Amino acid sequence: MYETTFHKASSADDAASKLGAAEEGKLLAGGQTLIPTMKARFASPSDLISLKDASISGICRDGDSVVIGAMTTHAEVASSVDVPAYLAALAGGIGDPAVRHRGTIGGSIANNDPAADYPSACLALGATIRTNQREIAAADYFEGMFETALEEDEVIISVVFPDADKAAYAKFPNPASRYAMVGVFVAQSGGETRVAVTGAGEDGVFRHEGLEAALADSFTENSAASVAVSADGLLSDIHGSSEYRAALITAMAKRAVAAA
Repeated sequence: MYETTFHKASSADDAASKLGAAEEGKLLAGGQTLIPTMKARFASPSDLISLKDASISGICRDGDSVVIGAMTTHAEVASSVDVPAYLAALAGGIGDPAVRHRGTIGGSIANNDPAADYPSACLALGATIRTNQREIAAADYFEGMFETALEEDEVIISVVFPDADKAAYAKFPNPASRYAMVGVFVAQSGGETRVAVTGAGEDGVFRHEGLEAALADSFTENSAASVAVSADGLLSDIHGSSEYRAALITAMAKRAVAAA
């Protein structure tokens, strides 16, 4: 490690102020990505601004939506009675217990790791990301691998997930990290069908139009299986080729539809 200045933010606006004043500051949520990155010396922020005391955690219902504070841990989401079963199941499958009790939903979507689980839920459910400055539709928020629409002094406050008529998430996890080699979130609500894929795209999370069209016509496993998923634009690495991931997209889509 190396020298860095640690700050505690009392609110999202306080965090944004401290971030703006730092030479090269970073926000610290659960630290599940940032701390290992710093230990490996891939990141060297001059200042760390902790969001632990920023009063942006908690879960509540708001009409036909669930609002989850940015500093709410995966374990809290998984165990909440206010969270729909499909979101609770997704949160309960992230990492291991240690990760779930430290990692946060805000940290996950702010980092936008291409194999993270929550981005697929945000896209498929049409979530809204609330920050200290504005509200951003999920469709406009994710801009590519590790890239988001957040400005440098913008802090996520909460994520709003509208309820779905039918929804489920299925993933094929890496056996070591539990990250999604491929994860597919399917959702139907108000006559619209959305299918979001994580872990597979070269540009991060994305919606699959072919699966959406097939499932809008008939929400069945056979419809999902009938779609020819192209390997173009999919990741190919030591864990699996793009062709393998294309096959996994079909398999996980079938599982998600069956679960929904």
